[in-house]
Amino acid sequence: MRDSITLTCKECSHKNYRTTTARAANRLEIKKFCRFCRKHTMHKEQKK
Repeated sequence: MRDSITLTCKECSHKNYRTTTARAANRLEIKKFCRFCRKHTMHKEQKK
């Protein structure tokens, strides 16, 4: 079963993306576009 997660921008702390992922021990960290910063920044999986 896949879990729903929220990705949060590391620079401005806005919650920008929702996605699903397989269960994993470490948190997902990916470079995505932040519409509030208006640039590509690192986004990290938020705690539930």
